Amino acid sequence: MRPDNRSMTGKAVTLGIAGLLAGLVVAAAAFPGAAMSGLAAKAGAETFDKLPSELTVKQAPQITYVYANDGKTLLATMYDENRSDTRLANMSPLVLKAIIAAEDHQFYEHNGVDPKGIARALVVNNKGDSQQGGSTLTMQYVRQAISYSAESPAEVVAATENTPARKLREMRYAMSLEKKISKDEILERYLNIAPFGNGTYGVFAASKVYFEKAPKDLTIDEAAMLAGMVKAPSAFNPTTATGKPQAEARRNYVIDQMVATGAITADDATKAKAVPLVVKGKRTPNGCVATKENHWGFFCDYFYRWWLDQPAFGETAYDRERTLMSRGYRVVSSLDPKVQEVTKKAVERHYPTGRRHALMLASVEPGTGRVRALATNRNYKLDDPRKPKNGESTNPAKRRAGIRGTYPNTTNPLVTGGGDIMGYQAGSTFKMFTMAAALEKGYPLSYTINATSPVVTQYPQDSGPAACGGRWCPRNANPKWMNGNRNMWSGFGRSVNTYFVRLEEKIGADAVVEMAKRLGIKFREPKDLEMATTQSQAESWGAFTLGVSLTTPLDLASAYATLAADGKYCEPTPVQEIVDSAGNKIRAGEPRCEQRIKPETARATLDAARCPIGDSSSTDRCDGGTASYVRGTVGKPVAGKTGTTDGDRTATLALTSRQLTTVGTMADPDWAQTSASMRPEAVNMAVSQSMRDALSDQPRMDFETPGSNSAEGDQRRIPNVACRSVEEARSRLKSAGFQVEIAGPPGVPSSCAAGSAASTDPRWVAPKGSTILIQVSSGKPKATRPPAAPRAAAPPPASGSPRIPTSPGLR
Repeated sequence: MRPDNRSMTGKAVTLGIAGLLAGLVVAAAAFPGAAMSGLAAKAGAETFDKLPSELTVKQAPQITYVYANDGKTLLATMYDENRSDTRLANMSPLVLKAIIAAEDHQFYEHNGVDPKGIARALVVNNKGDSQQGGSTLTMQYVRQAISYSAESPAEVVAATENTPARKLREMRYAMSLEKKISKDEILERYLNIAPFGNGTYGVFAASKVYFEKAPKDLTIDEAAMLAGMVKAPSAFNPTTATGKPQAEARRNYVIDQMVATGAITADDATKAKAVPLVVKGKRTPNGCVATKENHWGFFCDYFYRWWLDQPAFGETAYDRERTLMSRGYRVVSSLDPKVQEVTKKAVERHYPTGRRHALMLASVEPGTGRVRALATNRNYKLDDPRKPKNGESTNPAKRRAGIRGTYPNTTNPLVTGGGDIMGYQAGSTFKMFTMAAALEKGYPLSYTINATSPVVTQYPQDSGPAACGGRWCPRNANPKWMNGNRNMWSGFGRSVNTYFVRLEEKIGADAVVEMAKRLGIKFREPKDLEMATTQSQAESWGAFTLGVSLTTPLDLASAYATLAADGKYCEPTPVQEIVDSAGNKIRAGEPRCEQRIKPETARATLDAARCPIGDSSSTDRCDGGTASYVRGTVGKPVAGKTGTTDGDRTATLALTSRQLTTVGTMADPDWAQTSASMRPEAVNMAVSQSMRDALSDQPRMDFETPGSNSAEGDQRRIPNVACRSVEEARSRLKSAGFQVEIAGPPGVPSSCAAGSAASTDPRWVAPKGSTILIQVSSGKPKATRPPAAPRAAAPPPASGSPRIPTSPGLR
């Protein structure tokens, strides 16, 4: 690079000549024949002195790069203009020499304005034979800077229109700029702002698009081709049939000019011109529809929507989008390529793309809220309306209107929600919120309730299959397996509806709704939001515990992750780190966490949540599970819950370890009222296998054991009421601090008189306030059997083997 050795005398001479030339420019435009008159010189001097000299330079739009959590795997690029500023030191010296040879031989000699060049242009232009600009590289940079600093369409036009006023302004700004910064800095700015065609701006983007290499690696012929393009990027476009010959001719011209300026030798030029012109010309992908792997598109879309909600990036969504597309951020996202890959494979293995229903999985890291994977059996793309690939809509009304479904192609945020995607019913996974709310109010895990089916509740309902006498009367899906006295371990493990409905009555439905909010559930559907935020409606929302409110896999994963993080809620985020173009970290990418419930409450909740999926509680109190094979599939400690809705119209599994939480849901996003049945087993296997593979290189982490107060509570001895009258037994049990109910017929075999109390359930101890069932005697003793011959004890099951459910229950 040449030293900046401009003298003060040279500057003064240039300034005086510039005033004269200003007059010539004005006069030549208005009166071509008077271009060299004294009147022109006088007018030019007066006009030039009055022009502003302070150039306002705004940052030209920069490309934003979004990487995976390793900081290396590029997920997406987003830009208004494909530009990424780079320092002069990172460019080959050939690039600098080529651009000077092509545009401004005297760049290192003049002071922003080349008097000889302008005079020459005036003479040639005045003859009318051709047109020359006479602009130096500094003036060209000024023109670009003014254009990018414009704040209205009119200012953009004024910055580029071919008028004497524009030329004078450029001259004045150029001379002022050269007093403040070095020639090398001007050259660096020019090479970063200039357009190079095919959507590229700046030499870095151009090098990548045309040659797939960095500017520091460009050869003579490559540097000359790029330098030649800035004069007319469209005309010299080497990727088109008409532009390629012109680009090659222009390249060779620049190479000859490099010889003329002494940049290269004649021999170098001959070799460079002999190189065939070969370019890649592949435009840099832009946006979420152009991610390297198509299934990353759903995560990319989540990131994009998240960005538009962040006040740190602008006052409005429009401002934030412009910031994303033009500020040149380096975003390290939360997406884990390994977790994403195994999650997508699990989805495709059990319900592949092309099927009409959606299998959707979301994975979140407890304690940070970082979203590690989002996958569904869809292609992230818009269906081509001219050649549609999507099948007919499952919604009859839409189908009649000719509206197609969202399979296999969609850009809808199926997994995360947004727009008109409000979520899906998650069924019994919401029982977790009832259990957490009850534990917070002092009810221990061992608290027993008689889970009769159906149960008449306090909640009003006038019609429907679950209505009885103006009340809501829910049932258990499998009474033989679910009815009877249950505690939280067995009630949650077997997914006993009536246990949780009655527990909800004791603590208040509004407390359950509030717990769901605190743990991370968003109420996206307007009616759900009204129910959740209106006190009277929340109090009467008895069905909430059964998961009738809509939610998304991501929101539900966030809620279960809160429990796995000892009650610390972390707002879901697609970001690990954001750095701006100046290298400053942006705090908007940092986790936003707060303690929502006590660690003890979270630990106790998860202890019972180990039962449904075949793990064992810390006290070994599990008694059957709805998906007992899941623990064996994952091979590490997990907790979770299955959930289905009536007729299996949706199916969900929420599963968490200490390191990762994954929720899977199968539903029909095109028609919530579908009469089709989903496949709970496909959801369960997809979630459990994705967790297994995602955690394959992670250490085993056990859940924390809850304290005895949360597990057992205030244990009271149950009085022995055998053979007493039912009324006397009831009185004794109530006096001991229990609630009492009579077990339904038939009676149990007993030596006590028929109709009297035979025994209780539980028999020995229970938490204060628990329901004690009085078993009524049938008056017939148990039949005795002769003792069986002794046999060898069965060997214990192999470590990690799946537990087989004792009864089906709700899935």
